[in-house]
Amino acid sequence: MICISPSPVAQCVLLPPLMTRPYTIALVGNPNSGKSSLFNVLTGLNQKVGNFPGVTVDKKTGTARISDSLSAHVIDLPGTYSLYPKSADEQVTYEVLLDQANSERPDLIVVIADASNLKRNLLFCSQIMDLKIPVVIALTMMDIARGRGVTIDVDELERAMGVPIVPINPRKNKGITQLKKVIADTSQTTITPRADFIELPVLGEEWLNEIRALCGQASNYAALHIACNYTGLQHLNAALRIRIASLVGESGFQKSKVQAEEIVLRYKKIDTILQRCVVTESPMKRMVMSDRIDKTLLHPIYGNLILLVVLFLLFQSIFWLAQYPMDWIEGGFALLQNLLKDVLPAGMLTDLFVDGLVAGLGGIAVFVPQIMILFGLITILEDSGYMARISFLTDRIMRSAGLNGRSVMPLISGMACAVPAIMAARTIQNRKERLVTILVTPLMSCSARLPVYTMLIGLVIPDKTMLGIFNVRGLVLMGLYLLGFFMALVVAKVMDMVIKTKERNFFLLELPVYRAPRWANVGITMLEKGKIFIRDVGKVIIVLSLLLWALAAFGPPAAMSEVEQKYAVLIDRADAAEKPALERELATEKLEHSFAGIMGHAIEPAIRPLGYDWKIGIALITSFAAREVFVGTMATLYSVGNADGDTRTLTEKMREARRPDGTIVYTLATGVSLLIFYAFAMQCMSTLAIVKRETRSWKMPAIQFAYMSLLAYVSALIAYQLLK
Repeated sequence: MICISPSPVAQCVLLPPLMTRPYTIALVGNPNSGKSSLFNVLTGLNQKVGNFPGVTVDKKTGTARISDSLSAHVIDLPGTYSLYPKSADEQVTYEVLLDQANSERPDLIVVIADASNLKRNLLFCSQIMDLKIPVVIALTMMDIARGRGVTIDVDELERAMGVPIVPINPRKNKGITQLKKVIADTSQTTITPRADFIELPVLGEEWLNEIRALCGQASNYAALHIACNYTGLQHLNAALRIRIASLVGESGFQKSKVQAEEIVLRYKKIDTILQRCVVTESPMKRMVMSDRIDKTLLHPIYGNLILLVVLFLLFQSIFWLAQYPMDWIEGGFALLQNLLKDVLPAGMLTDLFVDGLVAGLGGIAVFVPQIMILFGLITILEDSGYMARISFLTDRIMRSAGLNGRSVMPLISGMACAVPAIMAARTIQNRKERLVTILVTPLMSCSARLPVYTMLIGLVIPDKTMLGIFNVRGLVLMGLYLLGFFMALVVAKVMDMVIKTKERNFFLLELPVYRAPRWANVGITMLEKGKIFIRDVGKVIIVLSLLLWALAAFGPPAAMSEVEQKYAVLIDRADAAEKPALERELATEKLEHSFAGIMGHAIEPAIRPLGYDWKIGIALITSFAAREVFVGTMATLYSVGNADGDTRTLTEKMREARRPDGTIVYTLATGVSLLIFYAFAMQCMSTLAIVKRETRSWKMPAIQFAYMSLLAYVSALIAYQLLK
């Protein structure tokens, strides 16, 4: 039993025994304060660290060795600017800090405060302190503060705030040992409840004491937050909400008035503290390097031109840097298949393993270099601070589509994967803008589309350069990404006109300082994303490749027997020079009469106007599980029935593919039609699942699937008919 008496009415809170759960530390702070970097250092986990506010969408957890006797459970909570939540991710932090019954409610809070923006950060620190949970302040960005001519007396600031303060630099692993020592000491110390940072008259009222007792809170300030937001707190049951509503109604409590008074009083005291503890060079504040760079990179003309150049170089690099490793991997798998066929005994199991499993995995593995390069370049943009500038630069065009610059980060993140990008939309405060962003984000070309793009571009786009330096294939790839982006804007504008709301929107963005990318972090991200791509996609590919091999190798017994008998006679009568061609014709005709062939022919009438044959139809069906499965499907279909000694790569086999009338399958018209279809089609079950979770309804995923499928079909049809 712990009794705390910060107000005239003593309050006793019955806490569970200390051994029932591990010692828990929560990391909280403003976005871009260095919170996620500190979490990585403490736990050793390789969490993605970005510069845009709200990159940490869900709370992340890990275990940290604080001292020889203390191992702590660490929670990295989403960044927030104050204790009043305005978006879905800030609500996560709010719930953890106010829910007394939460198993992960912290025993200690480490508030990460940006020394270069100390006044704003201390506002949040003071709110956390008034919750009466033990607090340690980790002061980051001291080097940036010094660069701006700001000198902070840390010892005096610690005395003024009344809590331990430790300067740290998690990027360079400085101050971490001292921080751990302070945390260990704090965990062993009985903390005497501090006086409230400010004295609001409402904190002493009886009705607030009753809410505090009802909810088991350690302070009246925590009870004040429950009074302000009880309708949105998930941990409160219906009975508590009814009682709290009654108490609030009887008191005549005015939420907005009290919040405004609180902020004024806090900033007034913070100003007094800063006058004692902080010295700023005068008369002019020194301009840091970031300010000088921003004069060019955020210029309305030069900034947008530089952005286009950056995007151009990014997509050129994907082809240029990945060309050689891709050739090695593709050639290696072709040799491996032939080697295995020579070594393993002939039979069904060998065909299953070589033509089904190895061919399917080879079709995906060849694109790992491009996936790694894409994520590596995106990480460099995030780590350097430029990604946030992209949001600022594109705010005007976003507003023309009914969105704002905050929607850019989910859209850009969608270039990697739509699932975390849709989750990142939680940072958007306006509900209408958040919904529209969720519905259009899958139109951005994600990494799963990249294997499809590069395969088809390699098939139908010549490997040439323009003006001696611009790779045509790289330009086409960039065009596909821009096509997805601008189509997302068009669809967003239509939805903006359809969905009506009176809610106003604001776009406030903190621009982080420019920094040199952490190359170790870039390398780790590339390796991790490559492994995840192989592991996650590999699971699907293995199952579907084996299933496809079975569907392509077997068919109705009568039809398959008839084909075999027909060619048995022809092969028996043919001379040695004619037999290889007849064997290839036999394999092709058996594939057409297989179960897979029957499926492909069944949907062929619907896709023939797009320029697709029955093999492409099979790939369209299988890739509804995930877009990149298209590549594995084609690898399996073009490997079944291969003649012994066939060393052609998948690209070569597809380039030589012909229709029954002898015409080439993969013409420019067919290739462009397929590229546009995959640019717009919703072929990802994981994305539909996350949209359902975020919108809490199957209605939105159904609408999303319908409009994207229709858009893909109509656009592909127009492209084929114009180019054929």
